[in-house]
Amino acid sequence: MSKKYIDQQVKIYDIEFPNKGIGDWDGNRVTIKNTLPGQTVLADIKKKHKQFEGRLKAVIEKADYETEPACPRFGTCGGCTYQNISYEKQLEIKQKTVKDLLDKAGFSGFDFLPVRPSPITECYRNKMEFSFGDNGAEGLLSLGMRKRESYYEVVDAGCCKITHPDIRKVLDTTINFFRQTNETFFHKTRHTGTLRHLLVRRGYFTGEMTINLVTTSEMSTDLEKWKNALLALPLEGKIAGITHIINDSVADVVKADKTILLYGKDWFTDKLLGLDFKISTFSFFQTNSAGAEVLYSTVREFAGAEKCKTIFDLYCGTGTITQLLSPNAETVYGIEIVEEAVAAAKENAALNNIANCKFIAGDVLNMVDDLPKDPDLIILDPPREGINPKAILKIIDFNANKLVYVSCKASSLAKDLTVFEENGYRIEKVQCVDMFPGTYHIETVVLLQKGNN
Repeated sequence: MSKKYIDQQVKIYDIEFPNKGIGDWDGNRVTIKNTLPGQTVLADIKKKHKQFEGRLKAVIEKADYETEPACPRFGTCGGCTYQNISYEKQLEIKQKTVKDLLDKAGFSGFDFLPVRPSPITECYRNKMEFSFGDNGAEGLLSLGMRKRESYYEVVDAGCCKITHPDIRKVLDTTINFFRQTNETFFHKTRHTGTLRHLLVRRGYFTGEMTINLVTTSEMSTDLEKWKNALLALPLEGKIAGITHIINDSVADVVKADKTILLYGKDWFTDKLLGLDFKISTFSFFQTNSAGAEVLYSTVREFAGAEKCKTIFDLYCGTGTITQLLSPNAETVYGIEIVEEAVAAAKENAALNNIANCKFIAGDVLNMVDDLPKDPDLIILDPPREGINPKAILKIIDFNANKLVYVSCKASSLAKDLTVFEENGYRIEKVQCVDMFPGTYHIETVVLLQKGNN
């Protein structure tokens, strides 16, 4: 069993992806999450796989560039990580961690462009998934974000800076209502209680909102008064629909065994770059709509304006990029494993009068076998873990002249880029796009060209 070193003082001198401060301890390199260069921290340290890792206990001395956190829950809430530094410093750190990863992987000879910021840094999230729990020692029923490194405790998110005031009003109304009932939160190990999650989505450009309460089937409270309280709220936008989702699984995820419509409809609409999108409860849609316009504009720039015969949009989600690139091609093929997303993509293409997009439901690994053999351009926007290694080889076999890779996790990106370079592609340019102010997350767009390095 590895030995743990308690209450060790460490000076942080650097940072690496994802959000790991690097410090020197007793002549050893140690990584500690949620720390910043320039801080002196107190941590518990242990050796893991020949490396030293620390668990942050306290910040003894702040970095000289730290500011007063914008949110009073910062540090205890498990959401934001960079509320205590200026937005300019956030961008600097995010861009540095991506560049360091690419440098470490041995990539060179490409244009690393200045990071593109989010157009807004507060109230930008169009989707919030709140959890029911308690507030710790008092045992008071609570609804908000999970407390950092806690299993059951929940931090009140009524003051959250990254979500719209309309969503915060729904949150406050919901917890005030259920504190007047006998309902308790669903306990993840004892499997007791009924209240699980509150999922709220709001169109940034339309103001339309859907509200989804997730409970077990054992909940007995009549939700009519809750619904009426929500409908009476003075909101900047408007409520499009309210649903009660039944979830009896033991896993701590938002899923639906059954959905009961309490008001309106189970979808809302929003816009992106002149296109309309119908978004259902579980449809994928970028959580920062204003930032998504910057991201997708970057993809469109990297794709180029030349007319193509065929474009592939792999991991297409609800087909946003597919539709945006439709003017550039005779046919754009989108593949997505989530069938609900494919159905939404087809519906949205019809809504926007776009006829040259073909959407296919299934795993990219299997479905690319059915695509035409000579695409001019391939767009890749895989999930966080990156592309299946077998799928990468099939994608390379298409021999497309140009690839545009969109990544939400830079370490997965670096792993996949290595395979592309080993198989005849070169990195032309890299553009970081910030979609998540206040957090360490960053999107990265890469242009790859066919040709020898």
